[in-house]
Amino acid sequence: MGFRKKNKSPPVLSHEFVIQNHADMVSCLAMIILLGLMFEVTAKFAIMFITVQYNVTQVLDEKQEAVNLYQYGPKDVATVFFYLLIAVILHALIQEYILDKINRRLHLSKTKHSKFNESGQLAAFYLFSFIWGCSILTAEDFATNPTFLWEGYPHTRMVFQVKFFYICQIAYWLHALPELYFQKVRKEDIPRQLYYICLYVVHITGAYVLNLHRLGLVLLVPHYLVELLFHASRLFYFSDENKQKGFTLWALLFVIARLLTLTLSVLTFGFGLPRTENQGFSLAEGNFNVLTIRMTCLAAICLTQAWMMWKFINFQLKKWREHSQNQASKKKTVSPKSKPPKREPTRGVCYTVV
Repeated sequence: MGFRKKNKSPPVLSHEFVIQNHADMVSCLAMIILLGLMFEVTAKFAIMFITVQYNVTQVLDEKQEAVNLYQYGPKDVATVFFYLLIAVILHALIQEYILDKINRRLHLSKTKHSKFNESGQLAAFYLFSFIWGCSILTAEDFATNPTFLWEGYPHTRMVFQVKFFYICQIAYWLHALPELYFQKVRKEDIPRQLYYICLYVVHITGAYVLNLHRLGLVLLVPHYLVELLFHASRLFYFSDENKQKGFTLWALLFVIARLLTLTLSVLTFGFGLPRTENQGFSLAEGNFNVLTIRMTCLAAICLTQAWMMWKFINFQLKKWREHSQNQASKKKTVSPKSKPPKREPTRGVCYTVV
């Protein structure tokens, strides 16, 4: 990976050279941006990449205190790009100093090796995002006031934690696209990973741009918990194939998360937003509360949940068939050895097996 020393250096700027040294190259680019803060001429451009932009000072009527809130704008693209670079560096560090060392001890096959790396990276990200998201929701008191999903829409202003959370989320899932090349992902695994990466980018960016960041955050937290459990269970399974209890709990929570997502989405787009005072479409005000956009968002979420349930059912059926075949093969191998001698059945007596 990026920080590993190699005995033989490949030709400069060749594919192998870029793959081996991509983290070092990205680190240099990030350092150049940081060095821009040292000079007055470049500081105003460098700070656009590093810090969160579009802060607005608002005075609360209740407490008469000034609060710094944030909006979104075109400069967020630069911020997302910088933290995309940070995500690439962190990805290489986790791979080099944690996952590669564990892989050497487990001696996994190429297929399991690829899945182990994928689950290791995603489990770390899901754990961090879940804890971060829970801390934000705790501050918002969503549990005691679910109507905050649509009250006061459009929610054009965010606290720092919410905006930075979305910036990091978009940056992480965008960084996953070049990682398909850097990690030499197998061709048969690329379509599957592209599907969920693109779905994350579209849904998270959509919630951010359409000022639906409250709903997006509430839906992401339980989803990340379910995904964390799945990838953690897969990591334990690769270390010991007898550890499969986590998949049972994951299957239960997966269905619950899908139902929760559909319920909150229908409640927000079908009942909450249509009854708010601000109805209409206005780019200047960030208001997208019209029937077309509401139905498009709801349809996108419902189709995504249906697709995920379809993949889940097929996955469970596949595992059930494999388990049935394994049990049948075991019975065939055991039955000739333990088969009792044939006896003439007694007439008038019916044998039942309970």
